[in-house]
Amino acid sequence: MTSPLPAAARLAWWGTAWLGGHVVTDLMLDEVVGDDVTHAVAGLAGLGLGGSEDVSETLLGGLARLRAEGVASFGAAFPVEGDPVGLGGPPDLNRAAIGAGEAVVVLLHDGSAVGLVPERVGPTTTWVAHRGVRRQLPDVGEADRGLRSALLQSADALAALDVARWRPEVADRLTDLRHRDPLAAPPGVPERCVSLAARALHAWEVVELALEDDGGALSLHEITRREQAILPLGAAARRALVAACSPEVWPPA
Repeated sequence: MTSPLPAAARLAWWGTAWLGGHVVTDLMLDEVVGDDVTHAVAGLAGLGLGGSEDVSETLLGGLARLRAEGVASFGAAFPVEGDPVGLGGPPDLNRAAIGAGEAVVVLLHDGSAVGLVPERVGPTTTWVAHRGVRRQLPDVGEADRGLRSALLQSADALAALDVARWRPEVADRLTDLRHRDPLAAPPGVPERCVSLAARALHAWEVVELALEDDGGALSLHEITRREQAILPLGAAARRALVAACSPEVWPPA
């Protein structure tokens, strides 16, 4: 089955479990690659992380090189223009990550960081390395409360706009939060974070459905009101997924 998790979330969860010795290498690679044919890593040598030639290498080769440099954690980011949540810079990394819509921030024990941004060509993904810096993150509790609040506010606002008329599947998904599909997570991911990630993905799906087309709206004013009702939920969902997929802010085991 295809994992509902974005690639950055898969690498953050399964890469962290691999670092901690909770899963074997083959399982980690299978879960990260998913339905793609292959994943690779490029750009590490250009950051001075081993080797003299800046060439693409296998996913395992790149992760092993990072581990040898002293990786503390793999964490995810899901930025958009105007809201680079999960990123701390520098600008080159932020631009690339916003263009991709996601990235993994690799925190090293010496306090430095490396950003891995996925570039997709057909069924292959290359994680391109960029120099990174430490980032400020929402904690899990804060992100959880923000998502719950945004869900209530968006549901009320969309009800006022008669969402059931122009997008009945959005109304159905908003009322179906208790029946969301469970996520498969590796050992070591706190159950609270697994639940938060599932709710964040559910909310993200609602946002995408609501913004998929004009939904029968009759005027630009109505379209704008709908966007104002749903976009804050998208921001809260991305923040929640960042927290759920960033070991730096996970609650103690």
